[in-house]
Amino acid sequence: MANAARTIDPPFVGKFKFEVGPKPIGYFTEVSGLSVQIEVEDLAEGGQNAYTHKLMGRMKWPNLIFKRGLTDTNALFDWLMQFSGEGFTKAGNKVTPLDGTVSVLNAAGEPVRTWSFFDARPVRWSGPKLAASSRELAVEELEVCHCGFRSNA
Repeated sequence: MANAARTIDPPFVGKFKFEVGPKPIGYFTEVSGLSVQIEVEDLAEGGQNAYTHKLMGRMKWPNLIFKRGLTDTNALFDWLMQFSGEGFTKAGNKVTPLDGTVSVLNAAGEPVRTWSFFDARPVRWSGPKLAASSRELAVEELEVCHCGFRSNA
């Protein structure tokens, strides 16, 4: 059975790489918001009671939320600051959204699947909950808005 169909095992989805433009932002253990929805409008036609027409509308892209354990790099927060506060005060600074990618990595750290995002901008960063009595992992979170994505299968 040399020509038998071979199934490919799905990758372990435990590590993701996020890059914006030429800059790697970081590796993450959780990414949510990788979805798209097409709005549908119902249109009832006069005299036609058996069904309603379904009109396709705009695509809606939710924000991406990246989570990971706290690291010694400040790349997430630095990227956020370019879009507000300190980023606006620098002479000649123009805030420009950049395209980015999210890649699912295999155990060897190689990309298995990548999605390209358009006009990515950070909109929220949250740091870990600091409590001496807590036994939880220190996690930081970054929320990114964008104007859509494409799969680079």
